[in-house]
Amino acid sequence: MTEMTIDKEDAATDGLAVRISGLRKAFGAKTVLSGIDLEIRRGEFFALLGPSGTGKTTLLRILAGLELPDAGTVLAARRRTTVYQEPRLIPARRVLANVILGLPAAAREAGRRALAEVGLEGYGRAWPATLSGGEAQRVALARALVRDPEVLLLDEPFAALDALTRLQMQELVAELCARHRPAVVLVTHDVDEAVRLADRVVVLREGTLAVDQTIDLPHPRDRNSAPFVDYRRLFLSHLGVVPASH
Repeated sequence: MTEMTIDKEDAATDGLAVRISGLRKAFGAKTVLSGIDLEIRRGEFFALLGPSGTGKTTLLRILAGLELPDAGTVLAARRRTTVYQEPRLIPARRVLANVILGLPAAAREAGRRALAEVGLEGYGRAWPATLSGGEAQRVALARALVRDPEVLLLDEPFAALDALTRLQMQELVAELCARHRPAVVLVTHDVDEAVRLADRVVVLREGTLAVDQTIDLPHPRDRNSAPFVDYRRLFLSHLGVVPASH
């Protein structure tokens, strides 16, 4: 029996933003997710690692309500928003109109505050075509945050950015999530990114949870520290990568 419920009251039980039980999803003869059991607390920053084709994005799409499971129960908080790898801005609308897309006109002031939070104060009348890649992704983040999400879904949102901009965006997301306290689900292929940002990291392999590891390190995290390196080595080993010797 399949139950797909996006409901604030049900999902909030015991302080949880997401509760998944017995989740299964297949595409034709290929089973992508098999018997997934998972709970994510409110305010928790949760990262999903795994090789391509292991079900990371499928799980995110199920949480977003864009896919239905074939079996199992999915309970999630009602207010959830997604930031994708590409900003998905509408070229014919100015920046502020993109941020409050689908919201009433009264949301314009909240939209301006969201732009200020992501470092784009005064950009409301700019056109998307005039923005750099990092600026466009900041607009996408503002569009997500202005909706006050209980669950923020991040689908490799930094993958298309250059290395410096990527680090800056990671710092910004960490700061904003600490301030707003949504439950965050980050899909990434970058092990260092997961260890740097997440409270907890899961490795998906062959449709199942191979690792579910709490990251017990204070912020900000030094990627050259011994504990950081140990976590990196742990996740790389479960991803089938032999870490470089130090």
